[in-house]
Amino acid sequence: MNRELERILRGVRKPARYTGGEYNEVIKERGGVRLRVALCFPDIYEIGMSNLGFRILYGLANEMEGVWCERVFAPWVDMEDAMRGAGTPLYGLESGDPIRDFDIIAFSIGYEMAYTGVLNMLDLAGLPVRSSDRDGKMPLVIAGGTCCYNPEPLADFIDLFIVGEGEELNGELYAEFMKARDAGLPRAQFLKDAARIGGVYVPSLYDVTYGDGGLPSSVTPRRGAPMPVVKRIARDLDAAYFPEKAIVPSTEIVHDRVSLEVFRGCIRGCRFCQAGYVYRPARSRSAPSAARLGLAALSDSGYDELSILSLSTSDYRGLGRLTDELLGWCEPRGVGLSLPSLRADNFSVDLMRSVQKVRRSGLTFAPEAGSQRLRDVINKNVTREDILGTCRTAFEGGWSAVKLYFMLGLPTETDEDVLAIAELTGRVLREWRESASNKSRGARITVSTSCFVPKPHTPFQWESQIPPGEYMRRVGLLRGAMRMRSVVYNWHSAETSLIEAALSRGDRRLGRVLERAWRGGARLDAWDEHFSPERWLDAFEESGLDPAFYAERERERGEILPWSVISSGVDEEYLWSEREAARAGAVTPDCRVKCAGCGAAALVSPLACDAEAGADGGEKVV
Repeated sequence: MNRELERILRGVRKPARYTGGEYNEVIKERGGVRLRVALCFPDIYEIGMSNLGFRILYGLANEMEGVWCERVFAPWVDMEDAMRGAGTPLYGLESGDPIRDFDIIAFSIGYEMAYTGVLNMLDLAGLPVRSSDRDGKMPLVIAGGTCCYNPEPLADFIDLFIVGEGEELNGELYAEFMKARDAGLPRAQFLKDAARIGGVYVPSLYDVTYGDGGLPSSVTPRRGAPMPVVKRIARDLDAAYFPEKAIVPSTEIVHDRVSLEVFRGCIRGCRFCQAGYVYRPARSRSAPSAARLGLAALSDSGYDELSILSLSTSDYRGLGRLTDELLGWCEPRGVGLSLPSLRADNFSVDLMRSVQKVRRSGLTFAPEAGSQRLRDVINKNVTREDILGTCRTAFEGGWSAVKLYFMLGLPTETDEDVLAIAELTGRVLREWRESASNKSRGARITVSTSCFVPKPHTPFQWESQIPPGEYMRRVGLLRGAMRMRSVVYNWHSAETSLIEAALSRGDRRLGRVLERAWRGGARLDAWDEHFSPERWLDAFEESGLDPAFYAERERERGEILPWSVISSGVDEEYLWSEREAARAGAVTPDCRVKCAGCGAAALVSPLACDAEAGADGGEKVV
């Protein structure tokens, strides 16, 4: 660490965010390094180091011969001010070297409100934020993550996007980059060649035109670029990389534990859920493989908790066998297991009792909607009796704290649906009064609502978002009906949801909004204390654009969507049929009950819809 950085760190909060030197970080001999990659997370250390995907990409890159991948996180405002004041550029944690001297700068982006963080990190690195202003001697700037299923708002700033899962793709791209560099090829030629790699989207190879009313009128690929760009996936999770020797942070992070991914994707088909569609088809790790990986990571790291991770953990068929194997090792050592992402229709109190012998936590469920009618619209496939029965069983088993998550503004929602949230909460509270085995602690029921954000590649991608004022009216309606002791009600910011929706469904013209917002001071927008709706609204107005055009406008059938250049593997005809089913209040069974023919199975194999459990208790592919 140089003396200037050492001086800076004395004056900032949590300097351990910026020092590196953690157990299991990767340091390589410089003489054997052919490619240096700065893996960037556009939020602070505590958030980025909690992200399993980030850890996977870091470990995979460093397993490649000649590749050295270092971590870079967005600094908090005090550190940023100190760095700018001292002229200290953004650097890699492992070496302390400025990332402007690296070969590739790779961003992992999972949330739209992190977009300004991307621009800010490029600027802190001493690089132009727009790709057109960077020359071939500067690092290649790439991005991946869930947000890249609509890459257009960032198209002016990123050289190429990774669409889908990067386990295989990243390595192919790094090899192609080294080959092109060694051959002395110009950047433009490399980008053309890289576009031939499945899952790579190079925005400069596509011309977008706009017609009357500001709608995209055409998207034209050039120089042989593919149309559409189809996502890449890891076909076999048992063969996929898992960081058994994970970095152990030197300071507390948000999820300070081992995260064990047991399956990827979801069988359920909730019509609002982007992750449930873009990560199709569901693929599982076998229970023996998952147990081996989890115990290896625990043994190496010294963590005292393991979280079993997926979009819907209780849908994992090998869960019982997995927890039995893990508990045999964890319980005598005082290591706790946690099971987030549980569903109310297949909750097992016996399983929860066994895994929480070490420590007991509250239970969290997401009914999403208060009325059965609206739950059918969104295809939640959870009934009122599922919810109440699960809570009753939990209260009888000694639990007293329950968190319930809902959305306001879902398509077709009425005031009756809003009030149904309060009625359902009241029934949950009554279940506690009638069923609780231990009333000495009192009930603690937390209800949280967020504003529905229509997301690309879902059946609701064509729907409108309700305006912020209407969202707050519904919040007020619910607050007035939720005056119950033992119940706490929290709600998400209406203004943040508006900007998120605009960025989520935005086109390339939003690049100038992003740049104006960033130059006006926007950064760390995922944090309430730094988000300024006025700053964003001013940036839209100065750019001649309206956030309501992107967030609140219902799309027409056949309209060219900004993200049409990207394919998640799910057929658009299927998404539209699911939207029409929502309007009719019709429920689509989950993938294990009946394959709906969404098209995603073709990404794996013709047998990918086979939902039979394997002999090891966990299906390989659903």
